[in-house]
Amino acid sequence: MSRHLHLNAFVMGVGHHEAAWRHPRTDQSRLFDVDHFVELGRIAERGRLNSIFLADTLAVGPNVARNTQSIFEPLTLLSAVAAATSHVGLIATASTSYNNPYSLARAFASLEHISGGRAGWNIVTSAQLDESRNFGGSDTPAHADRYARAEEFVDVVTALWHSWDADAVKVDAESAIFADPTGVHTIDHEGKFFKVRGPLNSPRSPQGRPVLVQAGSSDAGKELAARVAEVVFTAQRSIPDGLEFYTDLKARAVRHGRRPEDIQILPGIVPYIADTEEKAIALEQEFTDLISPDYALRQLSAFFGQDLSDLSLDDRLPELPPESAIEGQKSRSTLVRKLAEESDLTIRELLGRLGGGRGHRSIAGTPEQIADDLIAWFEAGAADGFNIMPPYLPGGLEEFVDHVVPILQRRGVFREEYEATTLSGIYGLTSHDAPAGAPVEAISR
Repeated sequence: MSRHLHLNAFVMGVGHHEAAWRHPRTDQSRLFDVDHFVELGRIAERGRLNSIFLADTLAVGPNVARNTQSIFEPLTLLSAVAAATSHVGLIATASTSYNNPYSLARAFASLEHISGGRAGWNIVTSAQLDESRNFGGSDTPAHADRYARAEEFVDVVTALWHSWDADAVKVDAESAIFADPTGVHTIDHEGKFFKVRGPLNSPRSPQGRPVLVQAGSSDAGKELAARVAEVVFTAQRSIPDGLEFYTDLKARAVRHGRRPEDIQILPGIVPYIADTEEKAIALEQEFTDLISPDYALRQLSAFFGQDLSDLSLDDRLPELPPESAIEGQKSRSTLVRKLAEESDLTIRELLGRLGGGRGHRSIAGTPEQIADDLIAWFEAGAADGFNIMPPYLPGGLEEFVDHVVPILQRRGVFREEYEATTLSGIYGLTSHDAPAGAPVEAISR
């Protein structure tokens, strides 16, 4: 095949399954240990994975009794991982709703220079009510308003990253010139949400700027992704659904003047891996049996913006608000509703399906079966790669790297060595940089 899969490791605490911290395959104390995350970065690099990714929220959440928290702020933590690795990409989540463009641009520029050009920004708009309340809000901002702010936020941040020409820094001691002033530009942005003069007080990074990543699958989310994103994380549960999303998003990108290959689409997958299918299925059931129903029901409530905590586990979903009325996690609520209705699931069955990846697809099987599944999606044109979401860590990532990756390499669909040193290069993004001094509207495309 002329192209290779892209593989990202989505690392979360001691595992993606909501009960991972209770399972004997994990060590709960490692939730607080930076060396745990450094080890995950090294494992991903050993497997020649494109990148690792940290999600983030800006609130404790609805049930601290059951929910293991994201202890570390992602950019800070990935700086430690950067110092211990040399190739694997480092993608951090940061909100456009509760940050300032200038300070966020500077923080990512710092990670860029620390890592030698391996940073990526997962752009989120923050849909939780508790997050809004931590920043002076009384309600979740309307979905359309969050995305309008995000559109402008990304444009400003990207312009700031390019406010230094690539050759502006001289560091010429003899001539006493640190930088050429003609190569450092104000951006003079004034829009609906932000007024920013610039330039950024950090020079151009080794890859021009961080890779832009996006995960929203609502219509507004897909439009933002089509215009600016270079990597898209998504939750599709079947090849036909994957093909529909893939075709739609690539077509949207073309309408924004981009090429289909300028955007890489990576559905999430939660792999339970064992040397027989029976053992893998039993392993998945072990995790399902550890789910705390009260926590899972609160998670379900958050998807729909409606209190479902008193539901009987043997009931079906009640009548829910129409999709148009949901201002929070629009795309995920649609996916969960569809899953429950099409499979006629009880609440108990639905919570079991959601426990590993909150709507992302789970698969239990041997390394060969996992590899076959990924290749089938790839060859069908439903994915450019996958967002690997190990149910437990570090073991689940080690199983994938040590047993699935070698099969993908033997079949010629995944690299044996890194082809580049920057994250944009690893993802094969040939049009990643922007011309010096380009205006905001040109830089963002």
